[in-house]
Amino acid sequence: MRVVSTPEEAVAPIESGHRVYLHEAAMAPVSLIHAMTERARALRDVEVVHLHTNAPAPYVAPDMVGHVRHNALFVGANVREAVQSGRADFTPVFLSEVPSLFRDGTLPLDVAMVQVSPPNRHGYCRLGTSVACARAAVDHARVVIAEINEQVPRTDGNSAVHVDRITLAVHVDRALPEHHDEPPGPVERAIGALVAAQIPDGATLQMGIGSIPDAVLDALHSRSDLGIHTEMFSDGVLRLVKSGAVTGARKTRFKNRVVTSFAMGSRALYEHCDHNASIEFHPSDVVNDAVEIASQHAMMAINSAIAIDLTGQVCADSIGDRIWSGIGGQMDFVRGAVQSPGGKAFIALPSTAKNGTLSRIVPRLSPGSGVVTTRGHVQWVVTEHGAVNLRGRSLRERADMLISIAHPDFRAELRAAAVERKLFV
Repeated sequence: MRVVSTPEEAVAPIESGHRVYLHEAAMAPVSLIHAMTERARALRDVEVVHLHTNAPAPYVAPDMVGHVRHNALFVGANVREAVQSGRADFTPVFLSEVPSLFRDGTLPLDVAMVQVSPPNRHGYCRLGTSVACARAAVDHARVVIAEINEQVPRTDGNSAVHVDRITLAVHVDRALPEHHDEPPGPVERAIGALVAAQIPDGATLQMGIGSIPDAVLDALHSRSDLGIHTEMFSDGVLRLVKSGAVTGARKTRFKNRVVTSFAMGSRALYEHCDHNASIEFHPSDVVNDAVEIASQHAMMAINSAIAIDLTGQVCADSIGDRIWSGIGGQMDFVRGAVQSPGGKAFIALPSTAKNGTLSRIVPRLSPGSGVVTTRGHVQWVVTEHGAVNLRGRSLRERADMLISIAHPDFRAELRAAAVERKLFV
């Protein structure tokens, strides 16, 4: 590893035509991103690849067209407009399969830009609060450029990077970006209570970020011996851990340990991950592997959706033709959880959108909408009006069950649509 004085020196190896991976979530290397963007103004056809990042994305600005093109493996708010306008690309992919794209040469990486902790006395830095796909990027990129940040937590698990693997590095001292969700409201708390009622003591949990996952977690503090095997570790999970409800004692694998790919939340969350042997960070081809998930005892997967049609097709990545997010890990965990002994997969969502003017349970998905979870995979669907299990149910039965948990203002309209679709006679 050669340590240089400025980010501009660190990004000097980036050339026209290179594919560059950026460390995901809260670990995006901000100073390197800005230096790369400025360097790219003199280059052509640099491709920047990443998942969601909690950082500015100056490389997707309109004046970067021709210099940099972003390829989103999951669309975050900072690149959404660029993807929707056509200045950036979106590659639909299961989160579990992203590392293999770098490994097998489907998306060979010229450069990986990451943020790491200072090295220990043995020469090992840590990838901090995300190893999801950064692990594979570091392992397979030709060149690794790093910010060595004094404030990066030294996380356990598969997060170690030896200094010999790093080509160029620059020192920074910067707090990780924090993420704070709005507290759950009455609708979210109703959904959380319905999901929590289906979760027994000793279950293993996966969930994402947001007010509905937080509401589920808040309703589980009276449980015992819960386990955590989740792509994302949040403040809601941390509160559940501190309540004593999480021990991991009944987990089949990684017993007595929280397993995650990335953490995103408050400073307190990041400090909790530092030098904490009870939390292991593993890449997404491990955490999101359906076989690994299915091996867990009573795996409970809680995910969300934008809309669900009357046959059970789940749209979670787009609003019509407009890409909103991505496939992520939803299907990885749905597939794994339904095969887990005693496992369940939940799609939890409010019954309406836009202040109650639109139903999220719809006769048909809008043209262009992506199906993330197919009607062959969907199991539990939960709104504030109830919980139904669609597994093994006919289209007629599904339509009736989904209408029963739709908002009352839309049930007559949905029933008429079901008749028109010949789901009812």
